[in-house]
Amino acid sequence: MLYDMPGGARQSAMAVDPAGGGRLIGGMAPTQAWRQAAQALMQGGMNMLLPPHCGACDTAVDMPGRLCADCWSKVGFTVAPYCARCGTPFEIEAENGALCAACMRTPPAYRRARAAILYRNVGRDLVLVLKMADRTWIAPALGGWMAGAGAELLRDADLIAPVPLHRWRLLSRRFNQSAMLAAASRASGATLMPDLLVRARATKSQARLSAVERRHNVQGAFRLRRRHAELVRDKSILLVDDVITTGATAEACVKALLGGGAAAVDVLTLARTLNRST
Repeated sequence: MLYDMPGGARQSAMAVDPAGGGRLIGGMAPTQAWRQAAQALMQGGMNMLLPPHCGACDTAVDMPGRLCADCWSKVGFTVAPYCARCGTPFEIEAENGALCAACMRTPPAYRRARAAILYRNVGRDLVLVLKMADRTWIAPALGGWMAGAGAELLRDADLIAPVPLHRWRLLSRRFNQSAMLAAASRASGATLMPDLLVRARATKSQARLSAVERRHNVQGAFRLRRRHAELVRDKSILLVDDVITTGATAEACVKALLGGGAAAVDVLTLARTLNRST
């Protein structure tokens, strides 16, 4: 299944022997065991009041944060072989280090890009319900997928930064989904900096724009916060976003970071389209 909420509470609660004066069994402190048992009881009560449902649809599931069997079967995970630069999956076998035609024709500004899933079917639904339907409780699960897909990028990162929202968009949405994914996917010693970049001007939605229009729409829209200028110098930065399509938004952010002195920038997203040129 997609994601299990922190579990093991029933087993942990049994790790304390009350007859033995609360001595440790298996090295677990009594307070920790009882705390986990209480959390399990609270979660069970919440499940009765608000039955958990699939992260992508409304089908009932046994635990919060999971997908139903039907949605799970329709998630398209990105697997090798894929372009060593942009991460676009190849439809045929390819050698390690192979580049796609788009990257050979026009190399992107970023060093590498990786995504956990394809932006289609349930993959598209997950991106949209996270961003538009306030299903923020699925972010930890999705972040776990991203951590797996971008393990190499996370290991090489000094700083992790989400793609920022403009302040008016953030006010209306109340959260930045990219920042939530960045926090959930961080599985290394890299420093998370949610405010490393700022969206200097509001931009139109990219959804209905062509590739050329998207690049023009975000050109010069991002800048490095002045107070962080020295922090990025000669550092490897991991940029996190929810989805990469043409790569216009990622490129604009990467150029702002490289212009500020970053040594290299990688990109990690939850989802990606199959062709970055469309």
